[in-house]
Amino acid sequence: MKVLFVGPTLPDATDHATGIAIRGPAVQGDIFRAVEEGATVIGIVDGGFEYTAPVWHKEILYALNAGARVLGAASMGALRAAECHSFGMIGIGRIFEEYRDGNRVDDSDVAQIHGPAALGWIPLSEPLVNITATLDRLLHKQLVSLTEARHLEAVARAIFFKERTWRSIIARALIPNEERRSTIPVAVQAHSVNLKRADAIALVETMSRLDAKRSTSAPAWTFERTTLWNEMQKYHCAANTSGHPS
Repeated sequence: MKVLFVGPTLPDATDHATGIAIRGPAVQGDIFRAVEEGATVIGIVDGGFEYTAPVWHKEILYALNAGARVLGAASMGALRAAECHSFGMIGIGRIFEEYRDGNRVDDSDVAQIHGPAALGWIPLSEPLVNITATLDRLLHKQLVSLTEARHLEAVARAIFFKERTWRSIIARALIPNEERRSTIPVAVQAHSVNLKRADAIALVETMSRLDAKRSTSAPAWTFERTTLWNEMQKYHCAANTSGHPS
């Protein structure tokens, strides 16, 4: 069984993930439960945070120790893959590579506020990874100067992720030339890059190619069942039995 945790990064995931069970953004306990349900390949794109406990690294190690293949990309998945790739988690895409290589360090660069699933996860802010990718494209096409690109990125970084949109960036940017103030937004709209979506699609394509079998090879490390882990396992096993957390 293949399971993909995804939400606002790829709202049309069902169109890309034939034969893969689609679940909402992962939170703590979801990977553990997927392993207990028999998942052999687990993909993590989106994950909850701020108002809920995020996916725990320990449950990813639990999945890997059980022989499941765990892939991450684009958002929370890229963060966890950068942190767990040395244990066997598979990272996919440019965003993962930037975190893994230390070229990007702030977790909030992938953060985005959005509407609920019932409204199609409609985006309400712009993640910084998409903004920098768009500026790279505009610079490559000589639609912005290097000075303009650096200034717009600096303005974007200074805005809290919940308030970060192209409209707020342009409004706060120091662009004295009135013509440039009107032409830059047009260029952004015409050449915007959704890097998170591209990386998420790459992850789904990789998942589709993998066999739905667990590895029988033991990892080179030992999974330690700590007191905290046993408590988490007990909590989620009780929740599975009663239908809600105890």
